[in-house]
Order: sequence, then structure tokens, then C-alpha cells
Amino acid sequence: MEERERHIATRQNEPIRLQEYGVGIFSSITTKTGLKKAINKGLITINNEIATTANYIQEGDLIVLHIKKNELKNTPLKVSLLVRYEDEHLAIINKPAGIIVSGNKHRTIVNALSYNLKRSGQKDVLINPLPVHRLDFPTSGLLMIAKTNFSVIALSDLFATKKITKTYHAVSIGSMKTEGKIESTIDGKKASTYYQVLKSIKSTNYEFLNLVRLLPETGRRHQIRLHLSRIGNPILGDTTYGIKGKILSGKGLYLHATSLEFEHPVTKDIVLISEDLPNKFLKIFGQTECFSS
Repeated sequence: MEERERHIATRQNEPIRLQEYGVGIFSSITTKTGLKKAINKGLITINNEIATTANYIQEGDLIVLHIKKNELKNTPLKVSLLVRYEDEHLAIINKPAGIIVSGNKHRTIVNALSYNLKRSGQKDVLINPLPVHRLDFPTSGLLMIAKTNFSVIALSDLFATKKITKTYHAVSIGSMKTEGKIESTIDGKKASTYYQVLKSIKSTNYEFLNLVRLLPETGRRHQIRLHLSRIGNPILGDTTYGIKGKILSGKGLYLHATSLEFEHPVTKDIVLISEDLPNKFLKIFGQTECFSS
């Protein structure tokens, strides 16, 4: 087997089993069922030992997801991606909406990476480049990719220790405060998101449409979508967490990952990559201001 993804366990307030802690820590496993299947197949190790569903997680544990060698030779997906940054160690691509990051289907970002990225010349080059975080199927924007084993570890550590600043922009519906911090648990874990309304316009169907800048301080599954929904301002086009009777169909989800800022794990330079808003955002609010800053 070959290593696919790894994660360093963070501090927990109380003992927690792998099958609860591990949901969402790997970009290629997003459900509890998928995690349990991987554990039962012997594809997950904890500190280099095969994991079981009975294992408890402690701070600092090295949790690794492996992949069988015969699964490594995936046929590249010939879908062009916009590469916003690339060097020998990592890359940042603009993920289109409507495609999953990874999974059992062929049409995934993971399968398209080798077609779009240059192979690293480093000794610890990954056979297949790997995303080190997730974006939901309907979400577009910046996604960070590791090209070497060292980068997988280093970038995962940066995310775990909250040393990567992620900025999103969304269009929310309804009247809302100018700014605030949403603190609401997700799957029993602490989650917090800071938001700032940049512009609001009146809407016949939605009362108001708001251009919102969001900085999630944690990285729970569907965090931004859930948090905005819980304060009564769901994201336009959210068919899962939207308000019944006020769900826009056919235009997709108005949520875009607009910037990533971090210290490069090798060069130690500060890297800041920003992405423009999609045209569908600009059609609502115009182009009179720099919304991605």
C-alpha cells in the first residue's frame, strides 16, 4: 500500500474514538460510513499501526489513509483546471462548481490533477497529487494541492494549527447585521465563522441579497453553509440548507473560496493567492468595488 493522506490529531476535550474523530479529516472520505469501510479494509493506520474502530485518538497521533497500489494508476481526467499557483512542492487550483474533490467517481478533481499539474522533481514526489483540504461539490474557488509527501504533512499541519487563512465570499438572503461571529457546534465539535457584509441590495424575492465576506476559524463540514442558515441568512442557491420557498434553482450555490494566505513550508515566503468572484456574483452586485480583498 502507498500513503494517500495524513493527519495529525488535535487536542480533544474528552476521549474520542477514531470512527467519530476521523469523519472529515481526509479529503477523500467525507462520511462516517466511508471511514468505517476504510478502517475495516485496513487502509488507516495510527502511529504506523493498523487502526480499528475501537481505537481512541490522542493529541499528536499520526493518522494515515493508505491506498492499494493497484488503485494508483487512475486514468487522468482530461478536464482543464485554472492553476493559480504552482511550484515543485504544491499548487493552488480554482475548483469549478459541480465537481467533487475526490470519491469513487472518475469525474473528480483528484483525477484531473495529473493532467493539469507538472510532475514534481522532488525525491518524495507523490504519484498522484493530493488536495489537503476540501471544498463541497457545489462550492467553487481556491483549493490547495500537495505534490510531495513532505508537503502533505506540512500543509496538513498548517491547516490543523490554523496557520492558513481562508477567505470565502457568499451571497446570502434576508436582512442581516453588518458583521458578526457565528459560534455554533457542528457534529458535536466547536465551530466559528466571522462574517462581514460588504454590500446589500433590495430584492423582490428575498427581501435583501447580501455580498458577505467570510473567514471560518474552524473547518467543519458544510460549516459556512450551516452557520449562515442557522442565523436565518442561508446562501443563495443552497438546496440543502436554504429556506423552503426561497431556494433559487438552476444557478448553483453562491459560495466561492476567494483567498488563501500561508507561510510556504519550504521557502518560508508568505504566499497570498486571491481569486476574482464568479460572474454570477458580479451580475448581482456589479464591479464597482474590489470584493475579493
